[in-house]
Amino acid sequence: MDVQPTQPARVPARTVLASIAGLWLCYLVLITLRSALLDQTHFWEMLGLRSLVTLAGIVVTAMAWSILRLFDHRRVGVRMVIAAGVMLPAALALAVINTQAFKGIDKRTFKEMRNPSEVQIRHDTAGNVLVDVPDPPELTTAQLAELQKKFAEQGLWRQLTDIAIGRYFLLLAWAALYFAMVNAEQARAAERREGEYKRAAKAAELRSLRYQVNPHFLFNTLNSLSALVMTGKGAAAEQMIQTLSSFYRRSLAEDPTGNGTLDQEVALQRAYLEIEAVRFPERLLTRFDIPAALEDVGVPGMILQPLVENSVRYAVARTGKPVIVTIAAREEYGRLVIEVSDNGPGADEAAKGFGIGLANVRDRLAARYGEEARLTSGPAEGGGWRSVIRLPLERHA
Repeated sequence: MDVQPTQPARVPARTVLASIAGLWLCYLVLITLRSALLDQTHFWEMLGLRSLVTLAGIVVTAMAWSILRLFDHRRVGVRMVIAAGVMLPAALALAVINTQAFKGIDKRTFKEMRNPSEVQIRHDTAGNVLVDVPDPPELTTAQLAELQKKFAEQGLWRQLTDIAIGRYFLLLAWAALYFAMVNAEQARAAERREGEYKRAAKAAELRSLRYQVNPHFLFNTLNSLSALVMTGKGAAAEQMIQTLSSFYRRSLAEDPTGNGTLDQEVALQRAYLEIEAVRFPERLLTRFDIPAALEDVGVPGMILQPLVENSVRYAVARTGKPVIVTIAAREEYGRLVIEVSDNGPGADEAAKGFGIGLANVRDRLAARYGEEARLTSGPAEGGGWRSVIRLPLERHA
């Protein structure tokens, strides 16, 4: 398994745009509710203008995001400084848009006032017009126009400043939310990379353990072939070479880190036992008890090889009597149980429990299944040796 080069972690654009729209729509709902409760003057017209300002807020925030995303992989402090700088002109732009949107209502409200000489007009950040009207004498039309001009000149900057400050903090709040989403996405990407590296390491471990089996088996087989040649059994040696070639064609074609089916694994062991039967034609007998319902169950490739080799090496080769090597499988409480046994003379614990064969099987099961699989091996009742593998029952895909 190859680990792909890491790609920059990005928050999906759809998620970002949804957060922007959600922020500004929430703002629209809140200021509309406030207006409905406190001041219903020009309610529907104000609602339309607020909707326009909200749309502008979505567009301006999205434009600011297009700049912020360029710094997603910088340090948090750098991103905060960038956000503070980017959101300031964005807030000013929204303040100007808000002022222009409500300009007509401002003029109309001014003309409707009874006495503008002492009028106090204020705007809140939601675009509401707040007017305080006392009762001094009325002014002439010229005085009213002059006062309106003075108000327009002196009140514009205060209005822009008030609205810009409100929008600035609103935009900074969204930037903080965006940074949180970026950090979360980067954390998820790091977890995915860590998982990929762990899987790659486990695959390498499985591959290494699997490759330990092949040379060990080949070494034993070549010893057997040498013995046949030295004793003048040329025909038997030729048959062994042909069977060995067929065996390796099957075993090397498999993925060393993947699973094969139980019937494929049993077929490999049949081929191996046929090779050894050339060497021990009178002593090596075999028996297979594999239910048809379990033939498509997945098992690690060549997981039985060391166990079958042990039976040949410690049972068949060490006695002059016929020995039956049995490979059986069954389902037990939803798990697959595979048993390799023989009725030979047996062997001591050190010889069969701590060699490369059983250690390899245990390591491969642990690397592949963790605590979900185990191997037990020891003397069988009535003599001989018995090794049992228990692992999850998984149908081969």
